[in-house]
Amino acid sequence: MKKQPIKSAKAAESASGKPAPPKKSTDLKKSAPELTNDKTDDLAGNTESGAGERMTTNHGVGINDDQNSLKAGDRGATLLEDFILREKITHFDHERIPERIVHARGAGAHGVFKVYEPMSAVTRAQFLNDTSVETPVFVRFSTVAGSRGSSDLARDVRGFAVKFYTQEGNFDLVGNNMPVFFIQDAMKFPDLIHAVKPEPDNEIPQAASAHDTFWDFISLMPESTHMILWAMSDRAIPRSYRMMEGFGVHTFRFVNAEGKASFVKFHWKPLLGVHSVAWDEAQKISGKDPDFHRRDLWDAIESGAFPEWEFGVQIVPEEDEFKFDFDLLDPTKLIPEELVPVQRIGKLTLNRNPDNFFAETEQVAFHVGHVVPGIDFSNDPLMQGRLFSYTDTQLIRLGGPNFHEIPINRPVVPVHNNQRDGFMRQTINRGKTSYGPNSLSDNAPLQVKAADGGFTSYAERVDARKIRARSKSFLEHFSQARLFFQSQSDAEKAHIIDAFRFELGKVKTVAIRERMLGILAQVDKDLATPVALGLGLSLPETPVQLNHSVPADADPADYASVNEESAVSVSTALSMAGTIKDSIKTRKIAFLTADGVNAGSLTTVKNALEAEGAVVEIIAPRLGVIEPEDGAAITVDQSFLTAASVLYDAVYVPGGINSSATLEADADAVHFLNEAFRHCKAIAADESAIQVIDATYFAKKIPSEFTNETALTEGVYIGGDAAELAAIFSKMIALHRFWEREKPMKVPA
Repeated sequence: MKKQPIKSAKAAESASGKPAPPKKSTDLKKSAPELTNDKTDDLAGNTESGAGERMTTNHGVGINDDQNSLKAGDRGATLLEDFILREKITHFDHERIPERIVHARGAGAHGVFKVYEPMSAVTRAQFLNDTSVETPVFVRFSTVAGSRGSSDLARDVRGFAVKFYTQEGNFDLVGNNMPVFFIQDAMKFPDLIHAVKPEPDNEIPQAASAHDTFWDFISLMPESTHMILWAMSDRAIPRSYRMMEGFGVHTFRFVNAEGKASFVKFHWKPLLGVHSVAWDEAQKISGKDPDFHRRDLWDAIESGAFPEWEFGVQIVPEEDEFKFDFDLLDPTKLIPEELVPVQRIGKLTLNRNPDNFFAETEQVAFHVGHVVPGIDFSNDPLMQGRLFSYTDTQLIRLGGPNFHEIPINRPVVPVHNNQRDGFMRQTINRGKTSYGPNSLSDNAPLQVKAADGGFTSYAERVDARKIRARSKSFLEHFSQARLFFQSQSDAEKAHIIDAFRFELGKVKTVAIRERMLGILAQVDKDLATPVALGLGLSLPETPVQLNHSVPADADPADYASVNEESAVSVSTALSMAGTIKDSIKTRKIAFLTADGVNAGSLTTVKNALEAEGAVVEIIAPRLGVIEPEDGAAITVDQSFLTAASVLYDAVYVPGGINSSATLEADADAVHFLNEAFRHCKAIAADESAIQVIDATYFAKKIPSEFTNETALTEGVYIGGDAAELAAIFSKMIALHRFWEREKPMKVPA
């Protein structure tokens, strides 16, 4: 949707030879931009390339010299009148806007959403009812605690925010990759973030929760217990943005055309499955490639391997609000899928990278309060606070009240209201009136009836006194934390225990460690006991008062934490063990090679894996090309100096006598394999490369005979038939990890 130049009435008259008709300020249709549902076209009018164009100032004046400032003589003082220099330097001085307080580091992409079946029974939201329309979206993924310069692989929650550009306006689903949160009331949000951010006296550590202030806060806030289990799980170190779930966190409302409401929880289910990295691996990736997740998303979209998620909803009729053993409005609780199954109602596809990171990914402004007719809020006290906070934040970060006019934030439908002026105003409003009601413009812009698409808030009955208090239904803090832990696989439980040991091991104040152990003991002794052992402490007696978030005049007994059992004992949806494992699309496979490699075994396996959507990279002792024992030279993608096993999902060693001899003697190649084994990845080798495998630490850990069955349990396969090897190797890669290797005596030091 390209902007057309505005012509004055006099110019129009001159061009046509006839007087221009008077412009009526009440002519809403003619003054509105063309209606479009294509965000790409909408942004195109604000996209430009300098290729072949002349250089100008920001005001269109041609620049004759952009290399030298205006001076009083060639060695004299620079003159203040140099408006070209002043504009260039001033713009540079203000190129950076304040970074987000949370979710500062992120990556974004454009895409489309399409609903499968009309959802008119529960919502009148148009984009969830018209199956013929592809709704454009912009999605931003992010870490939460770190600054823009931190690592993608920090142990942290991941933001998953989706902006739908619908025909009824923008709907922002601002969520995370975890379905619950640390706190129940927005009043505590500044405290949470102050606690997890670097400690203010020394600004250490960056993008990490393993320090005293965070755990001091958490150990005094039992309501955080459920979320901290998620944060210590593998969900906090995803393999890729493309391989993590998303959740709306809060309980929203759907409202249908008849005004009937239902409660709803929103989900995003990745079609590639939910996968993670190992913690040791995450720390190494942070050093090797801190942009690992951002690069992964960009590369996948550029290659045409478009990430996809299905949109799911859990719908609870309003009359069932109080049927559960937890409060639907409590953001530290989820609805187990065994109680309310997730209905998959549509698909999100990301298919285009941004043209400019700053203009789009950095300037995009999400807001929980951006909803469309048919979607409304609940009384979740965390959500209610966010409704204020997001607008307030954007006013500071994006320079004023007109952040909605930045191209990436603009809706694809016309905007008409009486709001005017302010910093960075883009719209040039015509007409005399900027108020309502008015008679001078026939009361335009006109209010919209609900039947014609006007938003009306759900008419919830409210009959209560003003009070600062916490509902007693919010005081049960441990049952869902226990449910989460008990639903994990053995490997996932071990990772959670190790994460607590690592994080609390960084805490210097012993009293904080002991207090946190008291919290964990309320969840599960099988969790608390090994954590205590790792910290060299004994489990403390459970304190009478765990919850220290108590108002000054309240009786602490009224805020005592409750410890009950969940109605569901195990929820398979909470474990990543049962995720999709039938695809190797976009998995990165390292082929370790050297001069003298057997081109036949390399090419056969490479072609087979690439045919299934995997990405193969040739790794060798040096860059350039390698000479195979047969055929043409092979281009090397990475050397052992620039590559690392932590950046790949699996490793293959092709055959070739000379290549194998070189790799066997190369310490970097052997380390590459040992590290891949340590991180539980699939490893395969041609039988003529067995000497390379024999040089590794793990050679004595693997079976002497390799079959399809042992490959799918041990994750290592050596074979002579390249086609058969490729088929088995593909199945191994699809399984993602072989966590059995982490058991004692199996993992290389």
